[in-house]
Amino acid sequence: MTYCLGIKVKQGLIALSDTRITTGTDTTVKKKITIVQKENYSLFIMTSGLRSVRDKAIVYFDELLETEEYSKLYQAVNAFGKQVRRVAEEDRAVLEKAGFKFDLNTIIGGQLKDDEEHKLFLLYPEGNWVELGQGAPFVVIGNSGHGKAILNRIVDEDSDMRLALKAGFLSFDSTRVSSNNVDFPIDVALYKKGTFMMVEQRYTQHDLASISAQWADELKDALENIPGEWMDKAFKKLPPDNEI
Repeated sequence: MTYCLGIKVKQGLIALSDTRITTGTDTTVKKKITIVQKENYSLFIMTSGLRSVRDKAIVYFDELLETEEYSKLYQAVNAFGKQVRRVAEEDRAVLEKAGFKFDLNTIIGGQLKDDEEHKLFLLYPEGNWVELGQGAPFVVIGNSGHGKAILNRIVDEDSDMRLALKAGFLSFDSTRVSSNNVDFPIDVALYKKGTFMMVEQRYTQHDLASISAQWADELKDALENIPGEWMDKAFKKLPPDNEI
């Protein structure tokens, strides 16, 4: 399984992905984010799904970039979608015959020279896409069930990038402690609007252990501080301890 998160705020973009690959009983560490950086051209690609499908689509897309130029991000997203469909035409039947579902969800974010602002897209296995923006400032692919609560409560388009990354890490950490197939190291990419420069950083569990521990402690303290009088109606219905 995978945890990949893309966030778009007015200030820029945040991308975060775990690196755990699980095959049967074996686990390995592999990068799940690809960054393409040229003059007036910055984008990242993160994927969730079959690794073989991802690697093949990325190779085809890299070859395409050697001869094709795109001035807007949606054009590059369309081009990557075509490569996903190409892989589907070549490999879907064989994969499904072997018992594997053809599956690749993709987050693509960045800004190309003719884009008025940074963009964030979710691309489906069929090659179609939706653009994320106002009212939907983030998207998670992979193991998305555990970490969305903090994002829904905290992150909106007006959040600054530091707050968005902090919430993004805590979202990943909530997923990590609830699932054994998402883990460190994590890769983070940051893009500031209009700069055409993507920066990248890898964090290990050791790097962020104190943040995880502090978050757990503060959650416990917050729970203790929540008023409990509303529970009295229910607990009064229980028999006294000496009657149990």
